[in-house]
Amino acid sequence: MTNNTLTEKEYSDFCSYLEKHCGIVLGQSKQYLVRSRLSPLLSQYDCASLSDLIKKVMDIRQRELRAVVIDAMTTNETLWFRDRYPFELLTKRLLPEFSKLNRPLRIWSSASSSGQEPYSIIMTCLEYKAKNPGCLARGFEVLGTDISMSMLNHCKKGEYDSLALGRGLSKERLQKYFIPSSQGCYQVKPEVQRHAKFRQFNLLDSFAILGKFDIIFCRNVLIYFSPEIKRQIFGNFAKAANSRGYLMLGASESINGLTTEFEMDRCAAGIVYRSIK
Repeated sequence: MTNNTLTEKEYSDFCSYLEKHCGIVLGQSKQYLVRSRLSPLLSQYDCASLSDLIKKVMDIRQRELRAVVIDAMTTNETLWFRDRYPFELLTKRLLPEFSKLNRPLRIWSSASSSGQEPYSIIMTCLEYKAKNPGCLARGFEVLGTDISMSMLNHCKKGEYDSLALGRGLSKERLQKYFIPSSQGCYQVKPEVQRHAKFRQFNLLDSFAILGKFDIIFCRNVLIYFSPEIKRQIFGNFAKAANSRGYLMLGASESINGLTTEFEMDRCAAGIVYRSIK
């Protein structure tokens, strides 16, 4: 029988390790989360206890295990068209503003998880173009990034089961943008996928390799980070945003006290933040 308990020091050391390598702050009394996410890895990595696994992952030579543990600890819950208002903002405010752009519009989904957000953005852009002929004539590109390689593989495949599809996707959009695939699953159509690019990326790394963006989505991610790391990330978002570019946060997230490089823009559909440069 395996031992799935950690001492206070072991838990504290793991929390520090996790924050250092991916920015996630667990806080106190979250041992249950560590147990539920990491216990399935014990037999796979020949560990008799959770304590053994934590010791092994802190060995700098264990790069593969580190990636697997970070993957397991990353929250991957997501929905299609989550919260609705960001996509209403795209349709009613942001896309009209960029409609006559003389280059491809660039949008970044900075925590793409299993792909629902970037594909929802693409569907929104396609619907806007269909209703407004001649707009976004140079096209658009959505970059989806995530720290989890398994999630990115899911994004790239673009295949979803009925349970995932039932979380926020209408029957009309299912019929329009998906084709049946194996075992009752559906796959995103090629004409949708061609607008997406996916790559592994840690928000603690340099943003310079990604280029510049007109719209950045970073929703329901920063709530897991410390104020210091949030300031660092907001500073990097400011550098990655094109002049007067937009930043979309989650409903419970705010820039207050963390950056002066974005200003709040309150619209009828919700709140968006805009680069002041």
